[in-house]
Amino acid sequence: MTLRLTNTAKTYPDGTKALLPTELSVGKGEIVSLLGPSGCGKTTLLRIIAGLETPDAGSDIWFDDDNVTALSVERRQVGMVFQSYALFPNMSVRKNIGYGLKMQKLPKSEIDARVTEVLNMCQLQPFANRAITALSGGQRQRVALARAIAPRPRLLLLDEPLSALDASLRETLRDELAVLLREFNITAIFVTHDQDEAMAIADRVAVMSHGRVVQSGTPEDLYRNPTSSFVAGFVGNAMTLSGKIDGKTLHLEGGQLTLPKKGDGHTIFVRGEDVQIVETGPLQGTVETVTFLGTHYRIGISGITSYVIASIHSGHQAPKVGEKINVAISPEALMLLPKEVATA
Repeated sequence: MTLRLTNTAKTYPDGTKALLPTELSVGKGEIVSLLGPSGCGKTTLLRIIAGLETPDAGSDIWFDDDNVTALSVERRQVGMVFQSYALFPNMSVRKNIGYGLKMQKLPKSEIDARVTEVLNMCQLQPFANRAITALSGGQRQRVALARAIAPRPRLLLLDEPLSALDASLRETLRDELAVLLREFNITAIFVTHDQDEAMAIADRVAVMSHGRVVQSGTPEDLYRNPTSSFVAGFVGNAMTLSGKIDGKTLHLEGGQLTLPKKGDGHTIFVRGEDVQIVETGPLQGTVETVTFLGTHYRIGISGITSYVIASIHSGHQAPKVGEKINVAISPEALMLLPKEVATA
């Protein structure tokens, strides 16, 4: 199923604009993440798609060729997975999954067949008769997914599906969720504030800020080609290099850099993995902090610009706090964003 939103907005009775007029298209079988900080409008948008919120007049929501804007949540045939999973603790796994089918008054034989199908898809067959309270967090997530998929919805919506899990479980279950969603071959939209989660699971990410989608694209495109300072900072933690720009030269406190093109009227950004500690380089700074993160060190460096910038350093050893170091940043690693966009 394809999804298309045109001019979709939400204003509350007190005048709060939770969602500014938004356009969004999702292709058949595509997995799209709505990514952004708390209060940016992503959950409001998800609830409007589900039919749990009524959008402003003039909004249109299309499922394929059907305008569902005025349809109730029950008639939209949408599957939902909530943060809490909202499972019934007094029911077994099998009964939880079959609950929605029972409400549809399907024949018992069809209910049993569909429940068995999704139990197998979600690798839950060994737990079919187990109580929900006897399951791990990851198993409960799979039950919630199976229950949402069993009625064969037109669209699957997930609201922060991993936020209830321990941090140690998230990475494993994030990858598992990505595999399951593609096995379901269903159009899916999920809300998250976690950039790693969005980039690991989604085919396309719509970054939201202050009630609107500010950029949409593949994870790679957003990371490599951000169009605003917000996207550059939120997707990959890019840092600003504040200095004086003179044509293709950026003058910093700790030295000079060559820009890939004339930088006048732009703000310059760089990511930590592109800040390289070298034997000799055009920039000089002082090590302020050293943090060991297993696969790499995060080195805080002062003296290059007016505040501390970070280098993601993958060497087996790190410089010591207080040590003077040389730094290089290749011109291709520098991102130039128009100031009027960067400060929007």
